Amino acid sequence: MTQGKWTRRGLMAGGAVAVIGGGAYALKGKGGPGMILSTADGHTLSRGNGAEPDTIDPHKASGNWENNIIGDMFIGLMTDAADARAIPGAAESYTVSPDGLVYTFRLRDHVWSDGEPVTAHDFVYSFRRVADPRTAAQYATILYPLRNMQAATEGRVTPDKIGAHAIDDRTLELTFNYQVPYIRELLTHYTTFAVPQHVVERYGEAWTRAEHLVCNGAFRLKQWVPNDHIHLVKNERFFGATDVRLQNVLFYPTQDSSAALKRFRAGEFDIVTDSVPPQQIRWLQQNLPHEIQLSPYILSQYAQFNLRKKPFDDVRVRTALSLAINREILAEKVMRAGEQPSYGLVPPGMPGYRPAELRFRHQPMAQRLERARALLADAGFGPGNPLTFELNISGATESHFAGVALQGMWNDIGVKAQLGPYESAVHYNMLRRRDFTVTWAGWIADYRDAKNYLMLFQSGTTDLNYGDYSNPAFDALVARSDREHDAGKREDLLRAAEQVLLDDVAIAPGFLGVARNLVSPQVRGFVTNNVNIHRSRYMSLDRDVRTV
Repeated sequence: MTQGKWTRRGLMAGGAVAVIGGGAYALKGKGGPGMILSTADGHTLSRGNGAEPDTIDPHKASGNWENNIIGDMFIGLMTDAADARAIPGAAESYTVSPDGLVYTFRLRDHVWSDGEPVTAHDFVYSFRRVADPRTAAQYATILYPLRNMQAATEGRVTPDKIGAHAIDDRTLELTFNYQVPYIRELLTHYTTFAVPQHVVERYGEAWTRAEHLVCNGAFRLKQWVPNDHIHLVKNERFFGATDVRLQNVLFYPTQDSSAALKRFRAGEFDIVTDSVPPQQIRWLQQNLPHEIQLSPYILSQYAQFNLRKKPFDDVRVRTALSLAINREILAEKVMRAGEQPSYGLVPPGMPGYRPAELRFRHQPMAQRLERARALLADAGFGPGNPLTFELNISGATESHFAGVALQGMWNDIGVKAQLGPYESAVHYNMLRRRDFTVTWAGWIADYRDAKNYLMLFQSGTTDLNYGDYSNPAFDALVARSDREHDAGKREDLLRAAEQVLLDDVAIAPGFLGVARNLVSPQVRGFVTNNVNIHRSRYMSLDRDVRTV
């Protein structure tokens, strides 16, 4: 899922108090921005959560900051365990046909938060909703393995022709075009979640408003104050409600990682995910070693070129910029949390997969710079005509650090890159519109398989293929991998496809990420994992533990 997200005013000392859902509000004015729940009762978790959500509609979201919220409210056929393993969710069991193309799911007996039963018909409605071009589902591509899904999103067949059918109220059948060895993890993704047909059809686009939204997960929406906080309360109708310890969860946008750190140290946040300032890493390791949690992360960060726009349709220009990036300095000196230099797209951590690499991987940096200058000169750029462009970055502190570093490295070959920082929602909307020249981007695995990264660059991918990359050889290799049943041969095809992508310089790899989290000692049930997913339903608080 999209990565690159990183304001709320501080806790007010006075104000009226109103009890809501087991917590207490300290009000600034009458319920507007500045409102925060008291955490003294030990049942309210406050989470710093990166960017302000663009949406909390599971079929329209695309960012991991949205996933954190949506995944607390909705449960898919499969769901995330505390350690992010895929476990049964809305489905209690499933069977697979001998050819591996038809999956039949038996739904558990459970209800929406308004008491209406969750049925297989809700899932069919939801898959068809994703398939409907009018929905403009950003992540429809992830479901292209489902029979006729791509044809439906492209308007070539109607959504009722996709491979999703209700056998009865509790039996769902999904039919795929080809094998999906990553099916369990795929079905933990929010695009595959059911939404309540009876509510969506009644309220339309307004169905996600707090007064309308119903869900089937551990928490339900109480309030959303834009650019301030989202307040979830325990869903007493959740099928696992007896095991949920928290009564309230508050999500705050925290793009300014330095401000987020200050608020964490002041006790306003119990958790801050993916928003720790690089310049403070060493200090945190020395002074708050139990609060700072750094762990391997299936995250790839890279410069993305817009191949629609000149001169980035010229492979010489793209290659020059890639050659000039000192990935070791970027990872070790700029980011500082244990990130690793990256020379490919797909990060380690994919079972059975050995990533491809840039062919200049072992070439000395001085030779790379010399070659970069020569390529730019050959493309018509030099001291009298420097290559000049805007580097689009999100407003996150970490993105700014990376952007400044790239700016300096490209300056060494005579390139003038101006930073264009944008608030995250604006930034990613610009990428979807392809309204950029070069951008700093990243991708976190939705499921642990190389296909999840390579599908971004297939010609049929729409919103998520930001650079409009298209190569028939690449597409053919990925398509062959979909139909290859031998695991080793499948991985070889995917690796060959990745090599084509790297040789075309559709991106310039930067570094492999590290999950950067701040976690209070009072939090119980926070389990590190390489996709950095932490569902609130597994957490609890011990307010008797002392904090620094």
